[in-house]
Amino acid sequence: MVSERDIKIKKTTTLHLAMEANNILMKIGQDFSDSPESMHYFYDFLKGFYTNHDQTTVTQPLIGTMCVQVPDELIYAVGARPWRLCCGANSCDQVGSEFMPAKSCPLVKATTGYLYANRLELSKQLKAIIIPSTCDQKRKSAEMISEMGYRVFMLEMPLARDGELATHYWQESIKKLAAFLQNVTKRKITATAVKKGIHTVGRASEAFRQIYNLRKQKPPVISGVDTLLVNNSYFLDDIEHWADGVNKLHSELKERKQKNISVGNRSAPRILLTGSPPIFPNIKVPLMLEEAGAVIVADEVCSSTRLLYDMVVYDEPHLYDMIPAIADRYLKACTCPCFSTNENRKRKLIEMSNEFDIDGVVYQAFSGCMVYEMERKSVSDVQAQSTIPMLYVETDYSPEDQGQLSTRIEAFIESIKTRRRKTS
Repeated sequence: MVSERDIKIKKTTTLHLAMEANNILMKIGQDFSDSPESMHYFYDFLKGFYTNHDQTTVTQPLIGTMCVQVPDELIYAVGARPWRLCCGANSCDQVGSEFMPAKSCPLVKATTGYLYANRLELSKQLKAIIIPSTCDQKRKSAEMISEMGYRVFMLEMPLARDGELATHYWQESIKKLAAFLQNVTKRKITATAVKKGIHTVGRASEAFRQIYNLRKQKPPVISGVDTLLVNNSYFLDDIEHWADGVNKLHSELKERKQKNISVGNRSAPRILLTGSPPIFPNIKVPLMLEEAGAVIVADEVCSSTRLLYDMVVYDEPHLYDMIPAIADRYLKACTCPCFSTNENRKRKLIEMSNEFDIDGVVYQAFSGCMVYEMERKSVSDVQAQSTIPMLYVETDYSPEDQGQLSTRIEAFIESIKTRRRKTS
């Protein structure tokens, strides 16, 4: 039975979520007037989604996911559509605060709050929710989400990334996921369907790589905030429409490059963003960085570059070859700090710093996100060895720390400019 309290929570959360999204998009429109015209596809999509955020018009079965580690290729192979549920709304964080610990990760808290506020509709729309065991908070939230009426599948992750045992453990987890998806959708996974799923995601990956490579340009042709919005839209949009939008954006960016049109100040400090993932509408740190005169030209986060950087590579178009290849794509290249040890992530950060000619690194960690908070020191040590300055920012979804964050970010950007003047 639906209570008046449930109806009130639903209405209030929906209203505040739309307001948060619209306010951010309005701010971007006001502060970044030099954005490419093709970006309006993504602005309009996000505005429409968060104003009318249900998926009742989608014809395919919906499978919710809560991490980049869930293989989209298998979801497409059963004729379903993935919908990443990770939430960046402060309004949903407040809902989650009613039943989750105050010091828990805001991303997990907001996602759980979103599912709770919309459980009456979403429990019917979502065939299942796939939750990888990347951290203890997601693992425990799965119990709460299941009690809300959702069908939950826990995708078990190995503790380490390398080695035969880790590979075998992960491949067995992927096989169990494939069996679960077949059961929940009543569709058999065939070699033809898997090959098509790999091709579908591969086309999106190719479009993504074009933008990724253009971000290396000097001066930059697209802002980091716009890039984050493009990649965040992948969570929610139809994958074919998304790839078409990215290809159109890429064409415009190539024209801007030929005409020598850049975004922001042509000599703006070039920033690499890493750490906890910025999830729309919570992009306050990236916004502050670019409002302070920097440009985020690269990122190493699971809500952006890690999404589609790597592609599935297989030898033979058979299930026994393609499914292990899908498993490898999501394990071997992953740089998530949930794995121990994580030397690959440190190597990747140094590699990207050189590749994108980075002036400074900003490491964002959400309060309560222990894996990123604990990894901060080792990443800081690596950056110190490379002589690239790093700013560590601990934050959450609340707007209350914006004044203090703005002061620290502006001082960091100014220190980079001063350093440049001394070395020039």
